[in-house]
Amino acid sequence: MASNTSLEERLAAVEAAIAELQKQVATPQPANWLQQITGSFRDEPAFEEVLAYGRAIRQGDESLLEAQDDL
Repeated sequence: MASNTSLEERLAAVEAAIAELQKQVATPQPANWLQQITGSFRDEPAFEEVLAYGRAIRQGDESLLEAQDDL
């Protein structure tokens, strides 16, 4: 009977592993964080302003930044 007990334990372990795999498949995995936030600021006016500042800095146009300092 010792071999039957061992077989039963092994079967129980396989069944537990299958149950865990089924749970993982049923639960959606979190998406890439970048995909989750892409487009979330699309209609935000302040975001457009930030983009303009970044563009000005990259292009070396500091007049936009200087105008902000005058405020």
